[in-house]
Amino acid sequence: MSAEKLATQLREAIVEGRLVPNQRLVETDIAEEYGASRGNVRIALSELTTEGLIERIRHRGARVRAVSIEEAVEIIEVRSAVESLCASKAAAKASDAQIEQLQAIGTTMSEAVSTGALDIYAEQNRRLHALIIDISGQATAADTIRRLRGQAVRHQFRLSAREGRPAVSLPQHLKIIDAITDRDSQAASAAMHDHLSSVAEAIAESE
Repeated sequence: MSAEKLATQLREAIVEGRLVPNQRLVETDIAEEYGASRGNVRIALSELTTEGLIERIRHRGARVRAVSIEEAVEIIEVRSAVESLCASKAAAKASDAQIEQLQAIGTTMSEAVSTGALDIYAEQNRRLHALIIDISGQATAADTIRRLRGQAVRHQFRLSAREGRPAVSLPQHLKIIDAITDRDSQAASAAMHDHLSSVAEAIAESE
């Protein structure tokens, strides 16, 4: 198994709770379980360490990093500032084709909520945020968001699976899409800020 594919599978296992906070990650065990070389295991663990999902303890090896609710809220608040900038830039730069992509994602998200397809909703949620960042053309912001998202992603995954949460976040996402469609940078920034503030509040309330 390649290092890239292994990193993806380990990331998913951490996000979904199959690998739990503070769990030790032994290179030989991972290599055997996933059919990867020790070299690729080291590369994958190094990538996830950079993302903040794993930490290395001197003389004790690697383990899944535990992110407290307080830290997760702080991370989301920082993301809010950066992603609000991206939404503003996206509203100013989006092409007609890109706006159609955003609207198509919004339609799929609405259908997913109406049918209770939470996995599809979560996937489209990720696509929406990624597309807005891509449209914004803010490379530094994109790198910052990628690292921040990784650190709080387990809390967000649990939040997204909470009953009724997609029905709350859907109108927020649609408001972001509408603002970009209208090419209203100020409204897009405000809508993104409101959405991620809602995420931070919901995570804080789960304590």
